[in-house]
Amino acid sequence: MPSKLNTKARSLSRREFLIKLSTAAAASAVCGAAALVFHSDEPVKRQSSKIYTFKNYRVEGISAALPKLAIVHGKDAAKMVRAAVDKLGGISQFIKPSDRVLIKPNCGWDRQPELAANTNPDVVAALVQLCIEAKAASVWVTDVSINDPYRSFARSGIEAAVTKAGGKVKFTTNNDFLDTDLKGEALKVWPVSAFFHQVDKVINVPIAKHHSLSKCTLSMKNLYGTLGGQRNRLHQDINTSIADLAFAIRATLTVMDATRILKTNGPTGGSISDVATGDTIIAGTDDVAIDTYTMSFLDLKAADVPYIQMAERRGVGISDWKSLAPAEFTV
Repeated sequence: MPSKLNTKARSLSRREFLIKLSTAAAASAVCGAAALVFHSDEPVKRQSSKIYTFKNYRVEGISAALPKLAIVHGKDAAKMVRAAVDKLGGISQFIKPSDRVLIKPNCGWDRQPELAANTNPDVVAALVQLCIEAKAASVWVTDVSINDPYRSFARSGIEAAVTKAGGKVKFTTNNDFLDTDLKGEALKVWPVSAFFHQVDKVINVPIAKHHSLSKCTLSMKNLYGTLGGQRNRLHQDINTSIADLAFAIRATLTVMDATRILKTNGPTGGSISDVATGDTIIAGTDDVAIDTYTMSFLDLKAADVPYIQMAERRGVGISDWKSLAPAEFTV
């Protein structure tokens, strides 16, 4: 029996050929145009009809006798982190056995640790270790990186440090976003990393940096790394967007990495000459106070940065960090 693959096709007339050619060209043009319209280097959202909201990751019932803010100076990043958290009452105040924990450093850039574009990996690893000691069910570390996430986590040293400490890096792919209502003035429904909806506690671990638009990127600005979509659109009203995020996402604990300070050319940096030594860790639950204190490393005051006043008016925290009677010491 002859194979059907050997059947001979009918010859096309010139007119039929031209019609088919025109149809194929039109289809190709439509596909090409669609590819241009829908292509984006920004992460996209997972298709979902459900609109999510952030849970409150805060812990209630912490003793009023404990400090609200700990400022620790020294040379050993891991030792400073542990001392700061201990001064706030210890990790058990914030993380309970069986908690699923997400640690959110700044890991947006394909940069080495010395360039201070990303959170110090030793700071991140110390927090992973503390959460494991608290018997957390899982300890994830994630960020929605601007540069390639695999290169950013590898070159920053964060991936290796987290793995060694016993945590797990969660790389956010294009399908790992869920529509989330941030209930803000500028930020309404926006694609957010799904990992934030899969955990019980969130630890925010920013690094102190200069920023070309907002003047600084600290704990509240670090929350940009929860978002997918075209984040550059938010730069049109960046101060309102930052205040929206700070109001929407109440982290369990914030630990500011001021061991190295990116003084200029932020947020990406690129030269060791942009970096100054800070040798400080600031920990607490008041992001406004933490950011206001940290601004001194960047020669800024609260009045210089509009989102500080915006967040304070919304009840996120207070800019008068001294009123919190912080515990400040050296280890």
